[in-house]
Amino acid sequence: MPKLTFLPHEVICPEGATIEAKENESILDAALRNNIAIEHACEKSCACTTCHVIVREGFEQLEEAEENEEDYLDKAWGLEPESRLSCQAKVSSNDLVIEIPKYTINMVSEEH
Repeated sequence: MPKLTFLPHEVICPEGATIEAKENESILDAALRNNIAIEHACEKSCACTTCHVIVREGFEQLEEAEENEEDYLDKAWGLEPESRLSCQAKVSSNDLVIEIPKYTINMVSEEH
């Protein structure tokens, strides 16, 4: 099983975590199954950017983002070339290292 390593995030995963994922499972589903509470305001329907993550290692192993995901990513806070919506990015057989950005667009608009 591929391993997903989440880098430390001040609120969501303060000490970081390494979890196992199932092939073809979304990064978000694997995280939620392992009590890593990545925000997902649109309930995984690719209609917001709250589940935005940055894939620090293994990005090239993911399938390319579809146009709808790309359109939403353009609105994400802290967008980087290795950014993905975790509800859309499916795990392959390769391990990934993932960073959860400090803020989501919801947090910025709500002035957290």
